[in-house]
Amino acid sequence: MEIKPEIAERIIKLEEKFKNSGQDMGSYLDGLLYDRYLSYWDYIEVDTLLSLQKTNTHFPDETIFITYHQITELYFKLIIHEQKQIIDSTTLTASFFVEKLNRINRYFRILIDSFDVMIKGMEREQFLKFRMALLPASGFQSAQFRMIELYSTPLEHLVSPEIREDFSAENSPEELYENIYWKKGGIDLETGEKTLTLRQFEKRYTPRFLRIANGVYEKTLYHRYLQMHEDDRNNDALIEAMRNLDVNVNINWLLMHMGAAYRYLSKDKTTVKATGGTNWKKFLPPSFQRISFFPNLWTKEEQENWGKQWVNHTFNTEK
Repeated sequence: MEIKPEIAERIIKLEEKFKNSGQDMGSYLDGLLYDRYLSYWDYIEVDTLLSLQKTNTHFPDETIFITYHQITELYFKLIIHEQKQIIDSTTLTASFFVEKLNRINRYFRILIDSFDVMIKGMEREQFLKFRMALLPASGFQSAQFRMIELYSTPLEHLVSPEIREDFSAENSPEELYENIYWKKGGIDLETGEKTLTLRQFEKRYTPRFLRIANGVYEKTLYHRYLQMHEDDRNNDALIEAMRNLDVNVNINWLLMHMGAAYRYLSKDKTTVKATGGTNWKKFLPPSFQRISFFPNLWTKEEQENWGKQWVNHTFNTEK
């Protein structure tokens, strides 16, 4: 059988590729002969993926709840994947930075737009019942969301707002982490003690969070931006993408959660505690936390009014 020139050329390239692998090309060709054809369901692991929605109750809408949260975590994985490419780039350019930030913003826009599934996609009475079988688990315990914050900005920007001025980059990561804003959401308002939800979360993830914080020291998205040439820092598309990310994560994403909280946890002027004992009315409003990944891209007035322009917006008035 005559071998076509283009096939012969590929064979030569394959021999070059495999010559330093410790196996000759013939062994690899045998592997191709024995290998099965790849199918969509095997490549995507569809059966495994669809087996992961293991509910704790018999309420049908719990399947919606757990599936949506799993989808969210997959998008968080994609966001971190893009963040790491920016952080690890040895030849970071404004165009590369913008491309990756646009991807991240796209993922967050999808999540924000799709949160309507959580706000209006479940029966309130079902939710209030099956949620009791999930205690003390809470969305507060999403480690990947906390990692997104750590990859985005230095720890001093994540300190609780009322004491933020007392801290700076001169403080150790351990000191800054101990005063990080989200820990307030895991404090029991009646006793002042850490809830089980927070204690579980800290025990599981604190070592990992601190490794990340130390690993991205002066390499977060914020730092990578500041380290760029002035011309790149003044790139309009880059500034817009960074500001959009700040709004998407630290305002819009939180407000969508507030919409869900009002839908399910607030009725007849009373408030139902969130799972894990977190007080969502004090913890979720972006105007309370004033977290900004890139504070130098906002005016003093914009920082003082952080999130306030959205406060009067009514989420889900249906009961």
